[in-house]
Amino acid sequence: MTAFRQRLRALREVVLAHGAGDPPDLATLARELGAVIHRHSGELADELDALRRTSRFERWQLGGRLKHGASLLVMVWPPNYATPVHDHAGLWGLEVALHGALEVENWRRDADGALHQRSREWLGPGDATWFDDAEAGLHRCRNLSRHDVALSLHVYGGDLDEYLAYEQLRPGEAWRTLPQRAAIVGQLRT
Repeated sequence: MTAFRQRLRALREVVLAHGAGDPPDLATLARELGAVIHRHSGELADELDALRRTSRFERWQLGGRLKHGASLLVMVWPPNYATPVHDHAGLWGLEVALHGALEVENWRRDADGALHQRSREWLGPGDATWFDDAEAGLHRCRNLSRHDVALSLHVYGGDLDEYLAYEQLRPGEAWRTLPQRAAIVGQLRT
């Protein structure tokens, strides 16, 4: 368990060192987090094994809020789980895969409120994507595995307590806006 805490602490220290600013240099933050994850991906997967045994989507806070206001979360993605298209309440953010593979669809909103997919990314352990403004933070994420749980680390420029999800019941219909609360299951100590 000590090594586990040291690895989590190392990820947290990277965010402390490179996460200041509004937004910080997200490319540098992604590179430094990716380096730690690449060095320790197997060990992180083993040490986070208890989280990989869940059958539901979960958010775990990694320590408390940092002195410069950033927050860190580990997210647990059941097989083939996908979020709805959602925003991040105007916060900047960075997401990096810890274990497994994620697909991230980036969306844009037209002046009339219609949403359109603009790009797609695939993340494996140590790969990151980020957004630095409200419009760039509109996306949908999915665990690409049909059998295995995926894990990811999320860094936000504040606490993501509430956000908006978007739903379209049928193609061509208007998108509905659904207010959401970001539930935290528990805290991972460093």
